Amino acid sequence: MMKYKQFLLLFAGVFFLVSYNVNGQVTDANTPLHLLKPDYPTLYSAPEIVEVKEVLDRVYKFLDKATPAGVISLKDSSEVKDFKNLDGNIAFAPASFRLTSYEWGVTYAGMLLAGEATGKDYFKEYTYDRVSLIAEIANQHRGKSFKSSPVHSVLQPGALDDSGAICAAMIKAQIQGLNANLDPVIENFIDYISNKQFRFEDGTLARNRPQDNTLWLDDLFMSVPALAQMGKRTGNKKYFDDAVKQVKQFSERMFNEDKGLYMHGWVQAMEERPQFHWGRANGWAIMAIVELLEVLPKDHSGYDYVLSQLQAHVKGLSKYQDGTGFWHQLIDRNDTYLETSATAIFAYSILRSINRGYIDKMSYSPMAILAWNAVSTKVNEQGQVEGTCVGTGMGFDPAFYYYRPINKYAAHGYGPVLLAGAEMINLLKANDFEINDSSLQLKVNK
Repeated sequence: MMKYKQFLLLFAGVFFLVSYNVNGQVTDANTPLHLLKPDYPTLYSAPEIVEVKEVLDRVYKFLDKATPAGVISLKDSSEVKDFKNLDGNIAFAPASFRLTSYEWGVTYAGMLLAGEATGKDYFKEYTYDRVSLIAEIANQHRGKSFKSSPVHSVLQPGALDDSGAICAAMIKAQIQGLNANLDPVIENFIDYISNKQFRFEDGTLARNRPQDNTLWLDDLFMSVPALAQMGKRTGNKKYFDDAVKQVKQFSERMFNEDKGLYMHGWVQAMEERPQFHWGRANGWAIMAIVELLEVLPKDHSGYDYVLSQLQAHVKGLSKYQDGTGFWHQLIDRNDTYLETSATAIFAYSILRSINRGYIDKMSYSPMAILAWNAVSTKVNEQGQVEGTCVGTGMGFDPAFYYYRPINKYAAHGYGPVLLAGAEMINLLKANDFEINDSSLQLKVNK
């Protein structure tokens, strides 16, 4: 045994000396080159749970200050403290974001999930305080002609954007235990989605802008999660049927099976339909499908179809992830910029799919972790999310998408970051990861 140890020491010494031969250069003969550390632009390892939570806390602290749950008088800008008799001369307290936008519906859902993942009540209380306030004002203003009501879009939705995301978040808050009179608001939203939004003859939810009879991929998220949650809330199969129908009929028209990506817009009158695979719209689509699978009964006739569509989309997205961990503004065009909100949505959707067993965790965990690590670099010290494309309509030329501005006050980035971080924590709680032969791998306990 002693001779063997002496041999090892001698070998190590000789290797050390050889490694400094050839004019001090590292060569294949003197160095195990495969062990050299790559210069990764993004953290290449699984983060610690405490690190993920720290990012979520930064976002929470920024948003809690930037979006107060309060009301002011339009007469003198004073704070309204008595909510019993709210007239039409009120507004939400000054804020950096709109409390009733669809983006904030995503943020409310993100706060709820962050609360579940971390066990910290302040995340869910953020949502509870604001959706309760919205419902309180709506219940007092319903049936009255308050043109300046801060909840006008809640009382009289004019688009799926006004309805779906906040409705889904309200149902989730209610299921979690929020004691507020949300029923009238939820039922008004669902009535709009089910009975008032324009549809094609086959029932597909559509719009008449920018052209008549247009499908927006975004509308999968603006409708399906709310329908799915309503199915769970009521047990009424018709909501699940409608949600599955939307996924199927959108996918039949808009999913490119060769690429595994969705086109952003589909116009019925077009003889040829240009395909622009915009990142965030693909994010809305995959998130809608994940949200549907979460509550869709496994014995529903559409379950297998929805699951296979999710798996096809994840496979398609995996082909286009950038080496930094991000996805591009136009997913399949590498000369477009790297975009934060889409990457965060993909991270959330893939992580949740792994955590729920919809896709193989050994195959997809490394790319999902890389995506989260990339997104976390875009949360600055103030808790603001950078690198997010601003609100975007529909275009049929590349310049439209290539040059959309980015802004840290683009509301679309905040909810997805919260959702992705929460699911990252859930992944880390249940699994271990390691650098195995230089690459990030799921650690398999043998």
